[in-house]
Amino acid sequence: MSSIFTPIALAAAIYSTAAEAQDTTGLTAEPQIVTGKFLTATEVKPVLNATQANWVAVREYDGQDLVYVTHLWAWRCGLLQMEVAINEGEYEIWDMPKCHADEGSPGAIKSGDGAPYRSFELGSVQNIKVRLVYDDLTTAEAVFERAAIMTP
Repeated sequence: MSSIFTPIALAAAIYSTAAEAQDTTGLTAEPQIVTGKFLTATEVKPVLNATQANWVAVREYDGQDLVYVTHLWAWRCGLLQMEVAINEGEYEIWDMPKCHADEGSPGAIKSGDGAPYRSFELGSVQNIKVRLVYDDLTTAEAVFERAAIMTP
């Protein structure tokens, strides 16, 4: 019987997490003008929904766990905010570089944009929760287990 209740409990936990209200106080919805340059939620949301498994990655490197958000940075145009929680901790806003909207590759990650990862103690990152706020003020959330997002 426990095998039946475990998936049910897991589904309930995932549902309750997804149902949490996202505080968008202080954020303002932006016009959703489709340009073909992937600058708005209307344009990036379908891509991010389809590639959700790639939102984050964990890599063991130089005695540390590195949590990468490279994929989200590459599709950051159309996002207002990215929040990350490590190991069931509290959500923390992770800064993203500005969108290079006036350039040919607006989501490019440039040398001056910083590093698309954070370092943690080796083996310490067991799960990651991500909450996105799109520039139309809609939200998306996902939970990732370490084994599913490890990179070589």
